[in-house]
Amino acid sequence: MANSIPLVARILLSLLFILAGVGKIMDPAGTAQFIESASPLPGMLALPTGIFELGAGVLLASGRYLKYVSLALAGFTALATVLFHNQLGDQMQLTMALKNLAIIGGLLLVYERSASADPA
Repeated sequence: MANSIPLVARILLSLLFILAGVGKIMDPAGTAQFIESASPLPGMLALPTGIFELGAGVLLASGRYLKYVSLALAGFTALATVLFHNQLGDQMQLTMALKNLAIIGGLLLVYERSASADPA
């Protein structure tokens, strides 16, 4: 049972990225419009972002390249927090920022567990 907990945790974390990635891939124009309206970033990042989220989410769920994927997703989530959820006076944005901090914490735990399992 204890050995299945990290797998379940990774799958639960990965679902957020997989579903978000699929959404961006299915509607790149809508995502591009959102990116441009909510941040200083160009909308052309919509499709590459969706591909990154989907691919990294699948790798996270499968347990492959965990040290790299967990750090990349933690950095991605931190950047998304700064760029898209920085209006902390707005209760919804504060909630989203705190959710992202929790996700970053989970990803750092995945990193720590994978780094201690593979000292290379």
